[in-house]
Amino acid sequence: MALSIALGLAACAALVEERTVTSLALAPNTAEHDRRREPLGVRHALLVFTAPRSLFNRVEDTGAYGWALVTLLGLVTLLGYAEVQTGLIDRVVEEKTEKELAKLEETQLNLVDRIELKDRMESIRKAGVFEKTMTRIGVVGLRPMYLLASFMLIASVLYAMVALTGRKPEYHTLMSICVYAGFIELAAFVLQLALMVYFKTTDVDTSLRALGPVGKPNPLASIDPFRIWFWVLVGMGLTVTHQLGRRMAITTCTVLCVLAVGGRAALEYL
Repeated sequence: MALSIALGLAACAALVEERTVTSLALAPNTAEHDRRREPLGVRHALLVFTAPRSLFNRVEDTGAYGWALVTLLGLVTLLGYAEVQTGLIDRVVEEKTEKELAKLEETQLNLVDRIELKDRMESIRKAGVFEKTMTRIGVVGLRPMYLLASFMLIASVLYAMVALTGRKPEYHTLMSICVYAGFIELAAFVLQLALMVYFKTTDVDTSLRALGPVGKPNPLASIDPFRIWFWVLVGMGLTVTHQLGRRMAITTCTVLCVLAVGGRAALEYL
């Protein structure tokens, strides 16, 4: 009897120890899972630069990206306002206006009477003021609206692609991928503003324009490393969230990137 009791106690002790070890082994995995599934927020935006896969592992089909989107659009608007405050827009437009006025006086001075010449010069000045106003509106108001519209369009196209593959498309997941990848665009705007201030002109961007001919249509102006980076991140997000397979994600993002580059290249020749 004593031997049976001893054996029973030993078996119970072994079972308790095994369960304890198993619980300790699973605890880190549970903590890691909870950490990875922590709802997305603005604080996670920096992960797109340092650990994008970890960021996309947190993506869920919810509207948790909302504050990140608001923050992104707000920062883009502030950068546009900062660009206006540098005075570079006014300076570039005024220089362009002065050149047009000088060219008009040089070529038309002896061909038209002074009243007509004065009217033409006034038209050029008014056109300069209008260009200043529209450029300011563009960098402060239209730029964030364009960014938002592009996110929605890309998410809609990807939604259709996911549906065509037979998988269940998740629009909020796709929007989350676009929004957080869009912080790469924010970095591009920051660099562009820094280049504007350094070179004291608005005729700079983050594309490869500088490697091509000056004053002529330049196909390299359509190639922007930041935009390519954006599409790489979108492809990674599609793969990590299982919206598309790896091969399909790479193919889809490559085609969309080429189409975007082709569109920008076509604008160079218009």
